[in-house]
Amino acid sequence: MTTRLLVTARRLASRRLLWSVAGLFAVLWPVVPMPQAMTAAADTPRPAAPADEMGLPALFGSENRVLATRARVVAVTFNAAWNDAGLDRILDDLARRRTPATFFLTGDFADRYPAAVKRIAAAGHGLGNHSYSHPYFKDLTAAGRRREVREADHALRRAGAGGTLTPFFRFPYSETSPAHIREVNELGYADIEFTTDTNGWMGTEGGMTVDRAVSRALDALRPGAILQMHVGASEGRTDVIDARALPRILDAITARGYRVIDLRTLLGPAPRPRAQVAGG
Repeated sequence: MTTRLLVTARRLASRRLLWSVAGLFAVLWPVVPMPQAMTAAADTPRPAAPADEMGLPALFGSENRVLATRARVVAVTFNAAWNDAGLDRILDDLARRRTPATFFLTGDFADRYPAAVKRIAAAGHGLGNHSYSHPYFKDLTAAGRRREVREADHALRRAGAGGTLTPFFRFPYSETSPAHIREVNELGYADIEFTTDTNGWMGTEGGMTVDRAVSRALDALRPGAILQMHVGASEGRTDVIDARALPRILDAITARGYRVIDLRTLLGPAPRPRAQVAGG
């Protein structure tokens, strides 16, 4: 009997220590040189877990495309891989409405536009990893996929991401697989995808308009929705439909009784974004 009690006590102590370490990892993420290896929990994608459940480890093993909540809240996110043509307008509109967002940047973008990374960080928004060169992960070896994630992390840090860097990763082209999710989890990242994309990135050449981008965002509105937009435009274009659509989308979200939350609440309390100086 005494031996069984000792074994049980040791197991409980080990579990408490494990979750304490995981919680500390989430809090200290911005100052850790590189995320430590952690193991994915399962193969089946599922909604993102609420912050009060288990924090970062609860997001592992999942292509998180919706937040697990019944509350009328949504998350706003932006990808950046081409240029920063719409960034000033986007930051101004977010600041004007005191709205938080998460920006998933490629390492190549960070190397080419370090001032843009600093502007996003100065505004207090979260910064996520979107790979270094935005390749198709299925075409890479496991070593190549790890290199893409790590090099993007280094580039974001060099560019000045600082304490706004998050342990969130978004796959290029949103192409996920259980095995690839495990790989990024083992690097310390949770995969955060999206409920809908406005498709503003297609531009007018691709048949998109501001009205259509707004409609796509609002048609997908539901508790826990994650909205994806883009900061720039491809092939040298400078007209960023998502930047023009953003104020209408944010105003409609509020009018329908929803609130935009910071994805970092999945890790614990997150700071509100600071006001951004126009054009800054």
